[in-house]
Amino acid sequence: MVPQTQAEQAIVASQNEGEGGDHEEGTAQDEHDEAEAGGQQGFSVKSFLWHGGSVWDAWFSCASNQVAQVLLTLPYSFSQLGMQSGILLQVFYGILGSWTAYLISVLYIEYRTRKEKENVSFKNHVIQWFEVLDGLLGPYWKAIGLVFNCTFLLFGSVIQLIGCASNIYYINDRLDKRTWTYIFGACCATSVFIPSFHNYRIWSFLGLIMTTYTAWYLAIAAFAHGQVEGVRHSGPTKLVLYFTGATNILYTFGGHAVTVEIMHAMWKPQKFKYIYLLATLYVFTLTLPSAAAMYWAFGDQLLSYSNAFALLPKNGFRDAAVVLMLIHQFITFGFACTPLYFVWEKVIGMHDTKSIYLRALVRLPVVIPIWFFAIIFPFFGPINSAVGALLVSFTVYIIPSLAHICTYRTASARKNAAEKPPFFLPSWTGMFAVNVFVVAWVLVVGFGFGGWASMSNFVQQIDTFGLFAKCYQCAKSPPAPTRRPH
Repeated sequence: MVPQTQAEQAIVASQNEGEGGDHEEGTAQDEHDEAEAGGQQGFSVKSFLWHGGSVWDAWFSCASNQVAQVLLTLPYSFSQLGMQSGILLQVFYGILGSWTAYLISVLYIEYRTRKEKENVSFKNHVIQWFEVLDGLLGPYWKAIGLVFNCTFLLFGSVIQLIGCASNIYYINDRLDKRTWTYIFGACCATSVFIPSFHNYRIWSFLGLIMTTYTAWYLAIAAFAHGQVEGVRHSGPTKLVLYFTGATNILYTFGGHAVTVEIMHAMWKPQKFKYIYLLATLYVFTLTLPSAAAMYWAFGDQLLSYSNAFALLPKNGFRDAAVVLMLIHQFITFGFACTPLYFVWEKVIGMHDTKSIYLRALVRLPVVIPIWFFAIIFPFFGPINSAVGALLVSFTVYIIPSLAHICTYRTASARKNAAEKPPFFLPSWTGMFAVNVFVVAWVLVVGFGFGGWASMSNFVQQIDTFGLFAKCYQCAKSPPAPTRRPH
């Protein structure tokens, strides 16, 4: 038998102690045992579709959640950045994002190991990122983590609603986008009935299929269409556009706001360490071909269309991609909202309630501000960059890097660490050096230049379209452009 690490021993011991309740979260081992028992007695559809906590479930959750509507804005970013910068920045931020996701997983294991040595049970409690910061570094870190994480998740949910309205408009333009936002806000509110990340197994799997179809549809449709007549690839032309596009890519690989909740839903969360990197490698096969192909075909035209669907001819394949993205955005809305639901339940003392209907009822107030902000700021594309610069930069990159440095700043903390440095960087000094680089780069380039550029662009959209815009970028799609003669 392979020897267990200190972290594995502590977590497995905690998971195996006691009989366990039937609360959805915090009972991963109970559900795993129940699923195995069901498998011995016969195939259980409920366990297969509903109770997910394996390594594959976590991988599907990370890969599915990492790209949703941002897949449709990356061609727009390429038109701002140019082909070379677009590709390089995707790879760079993908690696950076995988590194900080690794740091979050290490800090989660450290926190959980310490607490379980104190005989703290998480049978009826979902561990969240701000609690990890509180347990390792104190209440000030908790407050910072809570503010940034919740604000990021709130606007991440807002972006999904905006994306739903923007996409459906390309199938049915008889209603304006604001009306579609009302409709999809009501539809997405049904996510209150999904108890936890254990219950996203089938949705995560289907979501990844949907983004895979959409990405390859964009790439193939762009190549089949060919380059438009007089196509120009002049990007980058302005610093404000360049850094706006760069922060959208920073946002693309910043889906860490739900990392701790995904880990906590796993039967063996210590196996999460490299899952986000493997998910990112798969996501590269979706984002790079689709964005590059669209920019190759349409060039600077994309500067006026932040949604890639706008430039592709209406046909059955495009309509199928739109419908699949709508369904996926509902799933992603639930992913972003579920941690907010948990926070709200803890605030009002309803987190340990076992009734799914009562929990759904108390969660509804969380949806209302999301709905409201989606109607105020319907700026598909620019809002991604603003959220990336002002929120993702801290939530995903800066705070985890600084938290890792502060947690292991003493020799005793490093000696007793539940997780040692990884095999590819076995020195604590090397880890700290990488963390300092991440903090400096993201603070200057992501938050500094990116914040200036994205907010300038965002304010310009408000000046052009106004708040509560009835139909943002609703000019009819241009007539099918003629191909450039060969």
